[in-house]
Amino acid sequence: MVWYYEGREFKESEIGEFKAFVYIITNDVTGLQYIGKKRFRKKSTKPPLKGFRRKRVCYTSSDWMEYFGSNGRLLEDVQELGEDRFTRTILRLCYTLGESSYWEAYHQLINHVLLNPDKYYNNFVGCKIHSKHLTRPKK
Repeated sequence: MVWYYEGREFKESEIGEFKAFVYIITNDVTGLQYIGKKRFRKKSTKPPLKGFRRKRVCYTSSDWMEYFGSNGRLLEDVQELGEDRFTRTILRLCYTLGESSYWEAYHQLINHVLLNPDKYYNNFVGCKIHSKHLTRPKK
């Protein structure tokens, strides 16, 4: 399964400094859509090395290439119809996780996902974002 970005296939080599993305998944049979966000990498902690006290933080690739959202009804439709009946499109690439939360809520709200259950799988919109979450980290 592929992700599309700006009308072309998005490759893993294009991730670069981006931490996450906001996406829309479209059911090509019914036209229903789902707007969400996903991290490119997941954070995990490992036990400290011998002689050290602090746990080690590691980042590994998430399951973003195979991901189809967290909505139960959407996942049931993917199971029933098959992955090839859905189009996955990246709406925005984000440098911070806070930025992805902001843009996910933005796209959900401007599309009135909760007011249009006949057009969207989404049944929940929620976020708590501080302006500091939107600034890019300094190198």
